[in-house]
Amino acid sequence: MTLQPRNDSAQFIATSRDILWENDIDVTIGTNFDEYQEILDRDRPTQAMGAPFNPELHNLNPGNAFWLTGRDVDGRLMHTQAARLIDLRQETLADYMQHKFREFPPAIPDLDLDRSRFRASPGAKHIKGRVIYHGEVWMSPNEGRFRGNGLSSVLARYGLLTAMQRWNPDYLFGFMARTVAFKGFAERMGYMHNEPGALRWYRHGSDMPLEGFLSYLTNEEARYLLEMPVSDLVTLPATQKAA
Repeated sequence: MTLQPRNDSAQFIATSRDILWENDIDVTIGTNFDEYQEILDRDRPTQAMGAPFNPELHNLNPGNAFWLTGRDVDGRLMHTQAARLIDLRQETLADYMQHKFREFPPAIPDLDLDRSRFRASPGAKHIKGRVIYHGEVWMSPNEGRFRGNGLSSVLARYGLLTAMQRWNPDYLFGFMARTVAFKGFAERMGYMHNEPGALRWYRHGSDMPLEGFLSYLTNEEARYLLEMPVSDLVTLPATQKAA
């Protein structure tokens, strides 16, 4: 079942497009992850593709995954995100991740997967059914032009709406580094739950763990979020360009 287009969804899309147009951002959504790999190799070489979206590791197709990119007026990549459907059925996310968490590592080198671990947070024990894993979120550090002005929130919600319309999932979730979570990124992304201590990653030769938070939304919360005025997310209200 898909999310039926309602007036609020249509308004969200229209307003989002106006804001992105005002800021000269062109959004592309695709489902070919070999193509996405080529885009990253060429335009985001400093950060490799995350393992959850590697087409050599997973069967990704138009029915279970998509990627989204944003480009500036000069055609330079300034944003990425991706989403993937996982049907847990009656298994909880806690049980699923106990034996699958190593398939969701952060994009950093030298991970010691044997020492790393997953701890079921309260939310993970209740999440089940059709769930969306949301990741690959990246914003260009280009002199702060695309950060601190609300554009990341607009783009994140555009991706969440796309996932809701395609799959109408029971939950949407992702993992967030502790350092990023402490900067309020979960709130900017729109996640209403952000639970610490879910993941602990170790690198070879280091005893200092990297902590990951579990961030998630229920279907009802995502709908609530997407009904909020998207224009309130940007620092300055977008104005209509002259034709």
